[in-house]
Amino acid sequence: MKTLKKYISNRKKHDPGFARNFDEGYEQFKIGVILKIAREEAGLTQEQLAGKLNTKKSAISRIENHAEDIKLSTLEKFAQALGKKLEVRVA
Repeated sequence: MKTLKKYISNRKKHDPGFARNFDEGYEQFKIGVILKIAREEAGLTQEQLAGKLNTKKSAISRIENHAEDIKLSTLEKFAQALGKKLEVRVA
């Protein structure tokens, strides 16, 4: 992990385009991972969660793998379907 962090840090220093786009992309990726972990901890498959949200499995996969421009209302529904509470924080 230290090697990856070092690589990212060095690349940001030497590649302005990478630096501009990395943080936003990473945050979107991280949100998807958090949602996937929460679903798995709830013991649900993507298909089961999709049924609870009245959507398709592909929509759940898209959220977990891309999470770009996801609405807060969608995050709230996702959390509720998992029996969780959504907390938003500005730090």
